[in-house]
Amino acid sequence: MNSDPAPAITGPPAVRVPGRRMEELSPDEALRLLGTVELGRIVFTRHALPAVRPVNHLLDAGDIVIRVQDGSTLAALLAALPGTGVVVAYEADAIDQGAHLGWSVVATGYATAITAPGEIERYAHLLQPWVEGTTSGAIRIRPDLVTGFRLLESRR
Repeated sequence: MNSDPAPAITGPPAVRVPGRRMEELSPDEALRLLGTVELGRIVFTRHALPAVRPVNHLLDAGDIVIRVQDGSTLAALLAALPGTGVVVAYEADAIDQGAHLGWSVVATGYATAITAPGEIERYAHLLQPWVEGTTSGAIRIRPDLVTGFRLLESRR
């Protein structure tokens, strides 16, 4: 019998990155920042697995609105939306890759199909898709949980 204690399992040495700190954002500030950019990523379930698609958006009275291209994966999601909606996440950020400064926001909530013809027409004028194709639908995400952080230079 070996009575020596088992060697401690250690991972790679901790690395301290100087010059940056992370600050949590309030939900109001996070949602405000989300409204300052046009591109984000919607996270939804497809075939029981997480799926992510980049989309352009607008913020309207606290809701995130995206238009959906006909024939796309999101169009299938839109067609399958029950009246109560489905839970999705929406992420957007603005991070300077060189300076390693910026922010990231995740909004989680229910996505529902926008069905009122007047609303669909309004969003058709306000939100132009970035890719070619026809769009006939739109999705509204009502955020229930909004989190975010800002990368800042460290205080010296």
